[in-house]
Amino acid sequence: MKRILAVSFCLSLTSAVAAFAAGSAPAAAPPATPAATPAVTDSLGLLERAFAKDSTNFDTLYHLGVAYLDRDRVPDALRVLQMASRRKPKDLRTIVNLGAALDANGRAEEAQGEYRRALGISPGDSVATCRLASSLYSQAKYGESIALLRDLIKKKPRSYCAYFTLGVAFADAGIYRDAVRMWKKVVEIAPSSPEATSAKESIEVLEKFIQ
Repeated sequence: MKRILAVSFCLSLTSAVAAFAAGSAPAAAPPATPAATPAVTDSLGLLERAFAKDSTNFDTLYHLGVAYLDRDRVPDALRVLQMASRRKPKDLRTIVNLGAALDANGRAEEAQGEYRRALGISPGDSVATCRLASSLYSQAKYGESIALLRDLIKKKPRSYCAYFTLGVAFADAGIYRDAVRMWKKVVEIAPSSPEATSAKESIEVLEKFIQ
């Protein structure tokens, strides 16, 4: 679907105050007080600080990569997720998110390779299949994309990401009634999911055109 936050310390320097009284030595300046380190309270900042301390921790790498991806920092996400994947080459979540980062970077063929690698580890995984189908669709490989989604629904009828992606495909093709039907399935199966939120908004828009 990618700049480490540096926190620097600033030390204020004071000059010695000269004593102008006859025969007196210059008075020593009071010791400089280090400036307080700015507090880092946002999740990305905390992850970047953890990464700066230990760039080998898998959990930090994975969550930082996903955080970058969520914020559309695609090059950073790619770099960190690749590091995470090297730490745990068979971690499904990492592979799928690395694919998403590659897709967001315009590298669809490589992204599809990652999704297929994920499916090799976990055949039939819903998220990997939906991501692969979306990536194929973006390359106008419509038949292969739709076939993947229909097969996933047949095997896993509650795979709401498949219904959501089919809805996008139908809407893109101008088949609005089928798009709405697919998106209503998303809302029915996973009403609290981000896909359902998006589906509800799309249903509201499209129903104005098909009534």
